[in-house]
Amino acid sequence: MYFEDLSIGMSKTLQPGIIDKDKMLAFAKEYDNVPLHTDEEYALGTRFGKLIAPGVMSFMVVWAKYLEEDYFGEELIAGASTKIEWFKPTFAGDELTGVVTVTNMTERNAYNGLVELTFDIKNQNGELVMRDITEAVIKRKNNQ
Repeated sequence: MYFEDLSIGMSKTLQPGIIDKDKMLAFAKEYDNVPLHTDEEYALGTRFGKLIAPGVMSFMVVWAKYLEEDYFGEELIAGASTKIEWFKPTFAGDELTGVVTVTNMTERNAYNGLVELTFDIKNQNGELVMRDITEAVIKRKNNQ
C-alpha cells in the first residue's frame, strides 16, 4: 500500500496472540532476566502474585500478528521509530488483541512519506495493557 493510499483514521483489528509460558520464560531468561519474569517463587510474593511477561515480549506477540497482515506490502521501505507504553502487566496465557490505526502522515520527499501507526493492545478482558506508536517509511506512487 502506497503512502497516497493511506489516510489518517484507517484502522485494522489484528488477530489475537497468546503469551505462551515457555516462550515467555525463554525470552525473559535471555533478554530480561529479572526475578519478576523468571522466578515463580519470587513472583508469588509480589503484588501480582505470579510471573509477569516481559513488556517487549508481550508487544512482540502482537507485532507478529501485525506482520502477518503485511499492512504495507512491498511499499514498506523501513521502520523509523517505536515507543511502547505499558499500562498493565501481562501474564502467561493472556490473549492480546491489537487495533492498529494510522494516526499521522508526513510527506518527506518525492519518494516516500512517514506514516505513524498507533497500536492499542488489550487483553482478553478488554483492558488496555499497552500502546505503541511506530513510524514507518512508505513509498510514494509514481516516484519510486
